Formats: sequence, structure tokens, C-alpha cells
Amino acid sequence: MLETRDLTIRFGGHVAVDHVSCRFAPGTLTSIVGPNGAGKTTFFNLVSGQLPASEGAVLLRGEDITALPAPLRTRKGLGRAFQLTQLFPNLTVQENVRLAVQAREQGRGRAGIDLLRVWLDRKDWIAEAHSLLDAVRLQDKAAQTAASLPHGDQRKLEVAMLMALDPQIYMFDEPTAGMSVDEVPVVLDLIRALKSRQDRCILLVEHKMDVVRELSDRIVVLVNGRLVADGEPAAVIASPIVQQAYLGGGTVEAAPD
Repeated sequence: MLETRDLTIRFGGHVAVDHVSCRFAPGTLTSIVGPNGAGKTTFFNLVSGQLPASEGAVLLRGEDITALPAPLRTRKGLGRAFQLTQLFPNLTVQENVRLAVQAREQGRGRAGIDLLRVWLDRKDWIAEAHSLLDAVRLQDKAAQTAASLPHGDQRKLEVAMLMALDPQIYMFDEPTAGMSVDEVPVVLDLIRALKSRQDRCILLVEHKMDVVRELSDRIVVLVNGRLVADGEPAAVIASPIVQQAYLGGGTVEAAPD
């Protein structure tokens, strides 16, 4: 469903992502892990179109989307939740999700540009927005502005907006960061439900290794921008190269083919 081929980005003389090639199948959840500064979020930015690649390619269902900007990648089914929340701060919680629902339908050619007429005519979209807020347990805060929410609730709102877009590829960048212990299970349950559909592909950047172990079908390890391990979770976590990357420090060489 998604593939990167020798994906690379340079900032001056620094290679932040170095010829990373990966293929991601539907019905799977792949965690991308590595020490701080390994290039995980930068890799996500390359895949989702926030950064232009210096070399290499991104393919979605076999189509080369490397030159497409982020909004067009979203319309083609690539959805991204960020490490830092990306919301409309002065709109209400409900309005944020409603706009995501409308964006999806406009991308599918099902909505006009008259916002008032759209929302008066499409009460089913409003009902969907309410259902999504209920799923992330924000229904009681629907009338509050996004800016007024605590950080954990903002993260949940962003997940609701991503679900409203209904992408084929879900990209979660540390979705539980900044959440309280009580809030984390809500988001993890939603990710489990998405995974169970078997027709979606999920990529996850996460530092919490207990979450990675529980959710992942596969783990990809980046160190210094290079892919150094890729495989089944237990084997990857136990591998010497990963132990060195997390515990030993120093330079880690790429794993042999």
C-alpha cells in the first residue's frame, strides 16, 4: 500500500534520513523507533509531504507521489497526526471535526463550497462528527474552543479529525505524548480498532516500548537517519543492534541484508 525507495533528505551537509527503503502492507501496524534524533519524525515528514525529498521516492498503491504537496497526498488517502497538535484553535471542538468531515467529502467530490448550505443539508455529517467526538470521549466538550482544551484532549481531538478524514494510511507521531495515564487507553483502543479493520495501514512513531510491543506487527529501527533493523517485534527488540542503539550509545552500522 505504501513504499519508500531510498528516501533521503539533506540539510546542508547533514543527512537526516539516509536512503530508507520500506514497504508497508494493509492490515498491519508498523512502529518506527529509534533514539532521539534518529530521523523518525523527519521520515514521517517526507512520507506525508511536509518536507521535500533530496533523493528517493514515495509510492502510494504503486503511484509515485514524491512531487505532490501534503494536501494532495491527504486527498489520496495519506493521513497524519502530528507530534505537536495541528488544530484550528479558535474554532470549537465540534467545528474542528466537522471541517475534517467536510474536507473528506469535498476531496471525494461530494460537497460544495457554500458552508452554510452544506451543513444545513448534510445533517448526517454533523451526526458523524458527534459520533467521532463520542469515540474519543470529547462529546461533553464539543462547544469549547480547541485552544481551551488541555493538551491530552487536544491530542484526542486530533485523532478524531484524522479518523474523520478516513485515510487508507494512518500515521501517528507519538499519539499519547503529554497524556495522563487515564487518557492513554482511549487513543490506544482507537488505534486497535483501526488495526482490526484489516484494510488500513498504520505507521506509529512511539517512545513507549510497552505500547510498541503490544500494538506492533513489525518494528522498523532508525539510527542516525539509517534503517538498521526491520522485523518482528520480539526479534528486533532483542537484537544487539537495537540494544546498542538504545543502551550502548555510539555509532550503529546498518544491518546487513
